[in-house]
Amino acid sequence: MYKIIDGKKLAANIRSELKKNISEYKSNFNEEIGLAVVMVGNNPASQVYVRNKIKACEEVGIKSYAFYLPEETSQKQLEDLLYSLAEDKKVNGILVQLPLPEKLNAESALKIVPFEKDVDGFSAENVGKLSQNSECLVACTPNGVMKMFESENISLSGKKAVVIGRSDIVGKPMAMLLLNANATVTVCHSKTQNLKEECLSADILVAAVGKAKFVTVDMVKEGAVVIDVGMNRGENGKLCGDVDFENVKKKCSYITPVPGGVGPMTITMLLYNTYITALRSKS
Repeated sequence: MYKIIDGKKLAANIRSELKKNISEYKSNFNEEIGLAVVMVGNNPASQVYVRNKIKACEEVGIKSYAFYLPEETSQKQLEDLLYSLAEDKKVNGILVQLPLPEKLNAESALKIVPFEKDVDGFSAENVGKLSQNSECLVACTPNGVMKMFESENISLSGKKAVVIGRSDIVGKPMAMLLLNANATVTVCHSKTQNLKEECLSADILVAAVGKAKFVTVDMVKEGAVVIDVGMNRGENGKLCGDVDFENVKKKCSYITPVPGGVGPMTITMLLYNTYITALRSKS
């Protein structure tokens, strides 16, 4: 019998705990915790994400500073703003909403964000520290997945974990976290041969490939834990993940749904990272 890992419920519990901790922080230090969100242009999906992030900040008591820059913003204007936010004591975390308009160099802009304020966990310093299993800010989605394992007491040590997808945002940091938790990790991608066989060997299977219902029931081992990071639209226009949920669930011990699984955890871990940056600035 499978169990659904309810990301919505877990995210609500973490946020409620965060709200208390942030309120305590404010009374102890007599100051706000601030997150700066920078968005360039008018990408509709990005606008929705930014709105959701700002709303989530309000919910837990983080002060958000939103900067909406026009499409024609130059690289220098963007970088000048990031330099000033890097210096601003009121700002504990900085988030640059991606993708940026094509004419802008995201890599160059992101390098300006100090690693202590890099709440997305994308900087070379944070990625390097993660690979060394040192204290760092971890990319929000994989960190959220680790909290899901923790919430269900799913042991990772000695387990065979397969991650499908090697993006810097999910696949690579996910593999590092699983490795740091003593799992034996294989990362699969578009050039992997025998993908089905690799997946069938997995006790823990994380799908982060961005293709609707890519993982089918014949790719999943009996009793596996299946984590679906995908967010796609199916043929009917409905939201669905990378896993064929209805057919795969019968074979799992645990599975995450889409929507309501990993998604709610991502913004929650962004709030968590912002709180952690504030705490560390006091130590």
